[in-house]
Amino acid sequence: MNGTGTQKAARLERLKMEIIEYVSNHPGCSAADIVAYLSNEKRMRNHGLTTRKVGFFIPRYLKSDVDYQLDSSTGKRIYNAA
Repeated sequence: MNGTGTQKAARLERLKMEIIEYVSNHPGCSAADIVAYLSNEKRMRNHGLTTRKVGFFIPRYLKSDVDYQLDSSTGKRIYNAA
């Protein structure tokens, strides 16, 4: 997200809030679960996150709020609230 507009900052904060809320209510979720929740249930069609981008977004913006561990059988990240 380039720029310093207040609408961009508000969108970023809402996205962070929604991800934290979902992960705390559904521990053990994957990145695909988070993207499906944002797109389908919250109707945030233009959030811009794909399953792969969630893996970069969470360590960058939600490092202190969301932890992850690797699933031994699939190798995917499983997210939990910190």
